[in-house]
Amino acid sequence: MEQAIRPFTIGRKNFVMIESSNGAKASAILYRLVETTKANMANTFEYFNLLLTEIPQHIDDKDLIFVENFFPWSPSVHKECPADTKSLDLSMYISIL
Repeated sequence: MEQAIRPFTIGRKNFVMIESSNGAKASAILYRLVETTKANMANTFEYFNLLLTEIPQHIDDKDLIFVENFFPWSPSVHKECPADTKSLDLSMYISIL
């Protein structure tokens, strides 16, 4: 588990630059989304590319049912954003018995 929080501890110097509570909330949301995407073994760059191109197409939708298709664990996300399994470090997700 310590490996899972390593990027956060390395980046904490950058977080000093956050000057407002809204900025801190936005950073926490993005960090959580990145880590959830990695934990669900999807390509993070491709996932954000998908979000930033598809969500604006639904800006006028009255209901938010479309959002379910864009969760990191969604089959459609895994189809559109497959992880490069060669470069994945799965050691933090595999427990040694």
